[in-house]
Amino acid sequence: MATEAELADFFRSVEKRAYKRTAYTVRDDHAALDIVQDAMLRLAERYADRPVAEFGPLFQRILANATMDWFRRQRVRDGVLRSLDDFEPAAEGGEFDPLEHLELLQGADVAVEAAEGTAARREVLAAIEEEVANLPLRQREAFLLRYWEELDVAETAAVMGCTEGSVKTHCSRAVRSLAEALKRRGIAP
Repeated sequence: MATEAELADFFRSVEKRAYKRTAYTVRDDHAALDIVQDAMLRLAERYADRPVAEFGPLFQRILANATMDWFRRQRVRDGVLRSLDDFEPAAEGGEFDPLEHLELLQGADVAVEAAEGTAARREVLAAIEEEVANLPLRQREAFLLRYWEELDVAETAAVMGCTEGSVKTHCSRAVRSLAEALKRRGIAP
């Protein structure tokens, strides 16, 4: 049985990686934060009596399910909103996308930095993150679980709800796609 301190330590150890992985998956920072927080609450409410060693796989499975639930809700919501949009006149000046505006502001921070090395590393990291985000969903999920979360093949298969062979295939394809995309951008290993 885990103590509150052990549960808090576990959450501290996974929160950043879980957020980043979820943000890659849903491509919405605010939604990713909500999903990770919901997954943490579910683990704390339903499984706090489990041994600490079981938290990792349990949390990853809860997070994967919460992410899939988010996609299902988005599909329903988008269908309803599209139907409602048919009744509204087209906007004259186009739409304002606040996330796009924030990305532009964050990009300006890189230009202000004095150290060229830091700026170059950020550009490479941004390119890698962009290419990871462009991977197909299952490849991205397998890649992030294996190499970001450092789960083994069996744990990744359990989280994804597929066979170990599928995990290996998804990871192999993801690594190959990333290598090719980064090479096209001039980023060598």
